[in-house]
Amino acid sequence: MLSSQLSLAKNVQISSAGELAKLKDKSLFRYEAYVNGNWVKAATGKTFDVVDPGTLETIGTVTDMDASDVRKAVDAASTAFASWKKTTAKQRSVLLRKWHDLIISNKDDLARILALEGGKPLAEATGEIMYGASFIEWFGEEAKRVYGDVVPSPFGNSRLVVLKQPIGVAGIVTPYNFPNAMITRKVGAALAAGCTVVVRPAHETPYSALALCELAQRAGIPPGVINVVTSSLYNTPDVGGELTTNPAIRKVSFTGSTPVGKLLMKQASSTMKKVSFELGGNAPFIVFDDADLGTAAEHLIACKFRNSGQTCVCANRIYVHERVYDEFVDRFVALVKEKLCIGHGLDEGTTFGPVITARGLEKVEDQLKRAVNSGAKIVLGGKRPDLKVAGHFFEPTVLTNVSDDVPMSCEETFGPLCPIYKFSTEDEVISRANNVPVGLAGYFFSRDIGRIFRVAEALEVGMVGVNIGTVSSEVAPFGGVKESGVGREGSRYGIDEYLNIKTLNIAF
Repeated sequence: MLSSQLSLAKNVQISSAGELAKLKDKSLFRYEAYVNGNWVKAATGKTFDVVDPGTLETIGTVTDMDASDVRKAVDAASTAFASWKKTTAKQRSVLLRKWHDLIISNKDDLARILALEGGKPLAEATGEIMYGASFIEWFGEEAKRVYGDVVPSPFGNSRLVVLKQPIGVAGIVTPYNFPNAMITRKVGAALAAGCTVVVRPAHETPYSALALCELAQRAGIPPGVINVVTSSLYNTPDVGGELTTNPAIRKVSFTGSTPVGKLLMKQASSTMKKVSFELGGNAPFIVFDDADLGTAAEHLIACKFRNSGQTCVCANRIYVHERVYDEFVDRFVALVKEKLCIGHGLDEGTTFGPVITARGLEKVEDQLKRAVNSGAKIVLGGKRPDLKVAGHFFEPTVLTNVSDDVPMSCEETFGPLCPIYKFSTEDEVISRANNVPVGLAGYFFSRDIGRIFRVAEALEVGMVGVNIGTVSSEVAPFGGVKESGVGREGSRYGIDEYLNIKTLNIAF
């Protein structure tokens, strides 16, 4: 085991109060919910704590809303929809552009808040802010490109016209791993389409959502158009139930695990809501023997260990052709030791932060233990690092000789475990890559043009990275197949998720 060769950050003393004091605009740090243009407390007056995953220190408290509070937010969104849907695409575009510009001008403060509550290294958190802002910019432009159609009628005395209209109030539930970008990707599309929203951010990372509300208010987005209801883990089932069953909500968008997605879909079916769900993945990352091994190893670093392995499109199962297996493992391990430095996200030099939740850390340790007990070999990492700060830290871990039957191979890890498997043939690796119930993203590296098309078309996923370890941008459709969800986000297709199609048959 080579864990002692991993780099550690300086381990300076990080405190929530000290980091919040560094904000240039302290009014971005909000702790009340945002409903109908006002900062409000829960009817019960209850709050819950938000914890820094890098120190386990309480950052602050946030309003803890329940279903009755959510109903008030839905009522506000319903009232606002009556006027918001009548605004022109140009008007909505201008407001979204103002919101985008405010996000960019406050990116440093937004990144610090995100790093504090979400654990990301500051540079990575800044990258998310820019990524998140790109969706507001994109959908602000797409608002003006929601085109209808004129269909040739089979009858000479009528004309068929197709309109696209906003679906109504959207209920939006977002995860903790991208507390800024998952909101902007959904809310940007909804507002551009003419919908209003009620957002429930993850209870682990609510401050990023509330900071976005502050900037939306400054941008001039009217009261009731954006509403954010914060709630603790305890109140989450009731809040989710209200968002999925309230008849005034006509659309539900959710990013999270497949089991929770199935529950929300079942609840939403009671009123036949339109849904778009981006659920769990188990991405294969395939390195063929004709690949550029250096490039593949470089891309695997980010694809596997970005956000400490806590992304739904992370490489989860790495398949390397037997002819280049040993060379690739050596190159990759060397790169991990060179590029990753473990520490608090706000500690200078950190490139690899903590796992966000205690349960996530426990899952990582359990999967690792089961794999080792079944014969896997730890090549690098494999334990909690010896840091002088508390937190949910776990070393970036590389394993070989991993069985296809252990949980690490069959389930999404959502953490920094990197199992590397051997394969012999193209048909074999495609079969193994597809032998899971989910299909969000997949990656492979090859310089054979014929193989590129064969494998890209054969992988049962919604997105494929070919000779690259990323698949997402504001202009590309994002979503999966099988049990990885339904619908698409981003791109010109993303706005359609918030629109109804209406046909006019006009006789004369």
